[in-house]
Parts: sequence; C-alpha cells; structure tokens
Amino acid sequence: MSNDITAVSRFWKLLSLYRKDIYQIYLYAVFNGLVNLSLPLGIQAIINFIQGGEVSSAWVILVGFVLVGIAVTGILQVLQLRIVENIQQNIFARAAFEFAYRIPRIKLSQLEHIHAPELANRFFDTLTIQKGLPKILIDFSLASFQVIFGLLLLAIYSPYFIILGFALFLILWLIFRITGPKGLQTSLKESKYKYKLAHWLEEIARVNKSLKLIADCNLHLRNTDEIATNYLNAREKHFQVLMRQFQYFIGFKLIVAAGLLILGSLLVFQEQMNIGQFVASEIIIILIINSVEKLIRIIDTIYDVLTGLEKIGFVTDLELDEYQDLTLPHAENGISIEAVNIEFGFPEMKQKLIKGLSFHIPASSKVSIVGDSGSGKSTLLHLIAGLYDLDEGEILWNGTPINHINKEKLFSAVGFYFPTNQLFEGTILENITLGRSIPESEVFEACELLGLKQFISLQPKGLHAQVDPEGKRLPRSIVQKILIARAIVHKPGLLIMEDPLHSLEEEDKKRIIDHIMHPDRNWTVILVADNPYWQEKCMQVINI
Repeated sequence: MSNDITAVSRFWKLLSLYRKDIYQIYLYAVFNGLVNLSLPLGIQAIINFIQGGEVSSAWVILVGFVLVGIAVTGILQVLQLRIVENIQQNIFARAAFEFAYRIPRIKLSQLEHIHAPELANRFFDTLTIQKGLPKILIDFSLASFQVIFGLLLLAIYSPYFIILGFALFLILWLIFRITGPKGLQTSLKESKYKYKLAHWLEEIARVNKSLKLIADCNLHLRNTDEIATNYLNAREKHFQVLMRQFQYFIGFKLIVAAGLLILGSLLVFQEQMNIGQFVASEIIIILIINSVEKLIRIIDTIYDVLTGLEKIGFVTDLELDEYQDLTLPHAENGISIEAVNIEFGFPEMKQKLIKGLSFHIPASSKVSIVGDSGSGKSTLLHLIAGLYDLDEGEILWNGTPINHINKEKLFSAVGFYFPTNQLFEGTILENITLGRSIPESEVFEACELLGLKQFISLQPKGLHAQVDPEGKRLPRSIVQKILIARAIVHKPGLLIMEDPLHSLEEEDKKRIIDHIMHPDRNWTVILVADNPYWQEKCMQVINI
C-alpha cells in the first residue's frame, strides 16, 4: 500500500510543476464540456421549430449556433494539444538532466547492490509518461466534465436525475476504491520483471564472448526463460485486474443507460418532458455513456503513468552526496591527511572491515597502503577520498573534517585512478579532461610524460580522435595511460591510485613512477600497488 501512496503522490507532485498549464487545460475542458452539452439544447430547439412547420430566421440562427459550437470544441482541443505537447517536451528534458545530474552524485553506498548502468533503463519510462499524460489531462478531464455537466443538465429537466447522478458517482468511486490499489500493485510487479529482463539481456550482451566460446552453454536461455515467465505471470495478473474493472464498468454503463432511459421515458409518459427535451436528454445520455467508456479505456494508461513515475522515482530517491558550504583550506604543498579512530563496515558484513585505525600523512608525502587480500585497502582509499561515509571517527584534510568540506571542491582537488575507471565514447581530449577547463598544452604535457605523444600523433585528429566505449579497440596500455593522464592532468593536491601501471612495460613504469613519486612534486600520493618499485619510492607505509 505504501508503494501505491508513493506512486500517486509522485503523480500529484509532477502535476504541481505544471499547475498553470493544467489549469488552462481544465479551463478549456470545462468550456469544451459546456459547448458539447449546449449542442443537445440547440438540437432540442431546432426540433421544436421543425415541429412548428416553418423555416424562420431563429431556426437559421440555431443551426449556425450548433455549427459554431462544433467548431469551437475543435479549436479548444487544438489549444489543449499545444499545452500538453509543451508539458511532454519539458518532462523529457527535465528527466534527461535529472538523470545526468544525479547518477554521478549518487552515494556509492547506495550503489553497492545496484548495477548503475541499469538505472539508465528507467529513463525510458519518461516516454510512457509522455504518451499517457495527454490521455489523462485531456481525455480523462473532458470525459469527467462531460459526465458531471451531463448529469447537471439532466437535473434541469427533473430533480430525479440528481438522485440518480449521486448514485452513479458513488458506484464509480467504489469501483476505483476497490480495484485501484490492486491494479497498481500488479502493474508495479510487471514492471519489475520487465526491467529485470532488460538488465539480464544487457548482461548477455556484455559477456557475449564468454557465452559464444562455450558451445553447450544455455544459462542465458534458462535465466531468460525464468524471468520472462515471471513477467508473463505478473502481466496476466495485471490483466485479470483490468478485466475485472472492465466488467464492473460494463455493469456501471448498463446501470447508467437503463436508469437514464427509463427515467426519461417515464417523465415523457407523465408529460413532465416534451419530445424535444426527451431527444436532447437521450443525446446527453449517449454523451455520458461515451464518456464513461473513455474513462474505462484510460484506466490502464493511468496505471502505466503511475508505474513509470515509481520507476523513475527509484533513481531520484537514491541519496546523493552532501555538498557542504565549507571550501577546502588552501595549501601550497599538497594535502595532509589525518585519520582518527576511523571505523567502517558494509551493511551486510557481520563485523567492521576497518576498526579503530588512526594515522597521519603529512602534505606532499608519498604513501603506500599494504595489507592482506580483503583487509580493506581499496575501501580505505575510498574513505580517504570521501567516496564512502565513515561509521565512526574522522578523516581530516588539512585539519578540516572531510564531511564538512564541499564535495565538489574536495573532488576537484583529487586525482583518482581505480581499476574500475573506464573510457567513454568521446574524444581523447574529453576522456582526459572530463570537460574541465584545462589548456591543451597541459594535456600534451601529461601525455608526453606518459608516453602517449607518439600514439596521439598517429591519430588523424590527434587529441580529438574518437574513442570507443571502454576503449575496446585500443591497447590496454594506451587505455591505462589515458586514465592516468585524467588523474594527473589538473595537477591535484592529492593523488589516489589503486594498482596503477600494471599493463605497461617496465621501462614506462619506472619513468612514470619516478615522475609521480619525485620529492619535488607537491601533490600527496596515496596508493595501493604490488610493484616493488612503488614501495621503494614511498616515504611512509600504512599497514592494515
């Protein structure tokens, strides 16, 4: 039930962003409903004139009035479509920037059990919301107003229609109240398996070489079959709810038609309505029944929109890094790091991975972290970099607690190299600078240091040569050099590296290590590496 409430609240929150536009849509819907219902009154008057047997100027005016009414309803619908199209475009752009802004800023602890690329799949629910909103804002609102105004207009003919109208609204409300939550629940479950299947197909694509090389492998088919079966079962349950609702609505429609027709006929027999009023009331009854049918068809769309909002909300609900106002204290000689009784453990672990650890790293120091496999060396690097939040204790940068420093300022002062770093589809320059304002001369300087100059000179467009996703057509050594260039090009105050240079030749390794670890380099270096030459150049070793 909490998911239902969340999904509905997300819907109202979305509509609140476009409150003025939606007021206009509803205003046009009200006028449209009134004009539509004025047509039966016009037809009633025309029938009365026809019964009189004379063609008069009043008859011509009434015919013109009816035709103008039809034209006005068309114009109002066009205006509604223009407003809704503006909303659709805005939703798409807003969602695109929301995802692009949030995904890099999501706390790493939130992504421990989530495959981050899978989050991007949820963006496509924006298209579902785009397609569903016109039906909800235009068709649903117009149908609702036509039912309300139709019953009000019938009430003019007889007060009995008021009682019937209240009864019909009560029945309609009960149908939504009883079946609505169940329909949303089954829709969410169906969507869950849809995304699970999409994620598994992405996994198949990612490891396609492994699957190709094992001739009798059918794991990918078995898993696909299991997920697809769960999806079909969930969809069937959702369809059963829709069928039940549709059956209820058919009964509702029969009650509406029978009640209005019988009541209208009785009023004619009792001479409380004339034949013109009866024809007009029958037209109104047909409009009401058609509007009820529209409401029936839109229910499934409402479920789709609510489910789409819930799936997108999963991404927007993930906790982001906190960006404090305090900037990083300036220091000429790198950044000093101090850890005071720090403790950290992942939620699923029975005991702390790091417990009661303290150390001090002076500015410009070159430090190696060593320890057994699984002792938390990589995790400690993430803690020092501010990528994970401590459970206990404090880490201080230049004497300031890391959780008090603005994360943007903090990260801009650090050069990161982790084995999980990857290249993206873009130019070599974009992969090195990541959009930072760094002169090309400094980029070339970093490339020359790393031995990339010759490779870049052989590219037709030099630094502007295009790189494939993950650099899949590049040698591993070139990929690693580009990633190291990304870490050092902005001359950071703190350089954090894990297993760097493992794909490079020994000569390149020693030259790059000599440069990075040279005492004249002001940056502080903290690394985890197995290469003995790194250890020789370190001033301090932290053993965990």
